[in-house]
Amino acid sequence: MKAVLRLIACLAVAGLALQLFFVVRIAAMAVVDPQSTAFQRSEAFQIAVHEGRGGGWRQEWVPYWQINDTLKRAVIASEDAGFVDHNGVEWEAIERARQRNAKAEELAAKRAARAAARGKPVRPVQLRGGSTITQQLAKNLLLSGERTMLRKGQELVLATLLEVLLDKRRILEIYLNNVEWGEGVFGAEAASQYYFRKPASRLSANEAARLAVMLPSPKFFERRPGSPYLSGRASTVMARMPAAELP
Repeated sequence: MKAVLRLIACLAVAGLALQLFFVVRIAAMAVVDPQSTAFQRSEAFQIAVHEGRGGGWRQEWVPYWQINDTLKRAVIASEDAGFVDHNGVEWEAIERARQRNAKAEELAAKRAARAAARGKPVRPVQLRGGSTITQQLAKNLLLSGERTMLRKGQELVLATLLEVLLDKRRILEIYLNNVEWGEGVFGAEAASQYYFRKPASRLSANEAARLAVMLPSPKFFERRPGSPYLSGRASTVMARMPAAELP
């Protein structure tokens, strides 16, 4: 029994130490630009190991004011319309995503049964997330890509810490400089140069909207730049951009 209690105590201390590390790391980001994120390091490792090539990392940090407001508005309009108002987590959005995903999985199961009966391939179900920009940043900065309840819980804690220790402008600045926009392409400046051969300060509204639409599946759209969905969704985002409030 004592051994079990000691083990529990050690796990509790380790958990508290990890949370303290996260607090210190996030607090430092108020003045220090993060050099890389957990997600970026994982992607760089995958490219180096599985594709046998290194140096395929495009990223150039630019300050908040040097990123065109059109891109900021496009990303907020596409990813998180309530960004300036919420406290890091939108519980209603998470619940709506859960309900949509449950219906999608039910419909996918029915389609899979029909496809199997006809000997046709089964299309994977596409699930939607309810994550805010702050949650996405928390996940990419400090967490692994595994999908578990423990990881999701830690993401919610980190999102809250980000909102407490950093202001909205800094959160958006770090997000835009580190988010993935293609294989080995990270941040607004690298994406703008890679796709449009111009700095992020000179993006047009349409270009900004197209980049914003890519965010949920950047590698998919990198291989399909002429996707009708990309063009259509970009038009929708452009229509929403004037209402997007900047921090």
